[in-house]
Amino acid sequence: MQTYKYKIEGLDCAACANELEDHLKKIGNISNVSISFITEKLTFSCQEDHKSEVLKQIKKIIKKEEPDVSIEEV
Repeated sequence: MQTYKYKIEGLDCAACANELEDHLKKIGNISNVSISFITEKLTFSCQEDHKSEVLKQIKKIIKKEEPDVSIEEV
């Protein structure tokens, strides 16, 4: 299991971050999902061979729930 960190920009409030985090936790093949509104960080763990599929699902959920939010790997 590998941990990945992303900068997440455009969240309006901590409640939005918590709600988005709850949606992301429902993705299969992912664990330890955490969004910090203060530090603008998204972290999650998954198997390296699932990363691209998990990332696609994360971006799809973000686009649906918070269209003005963007993520970028750090």
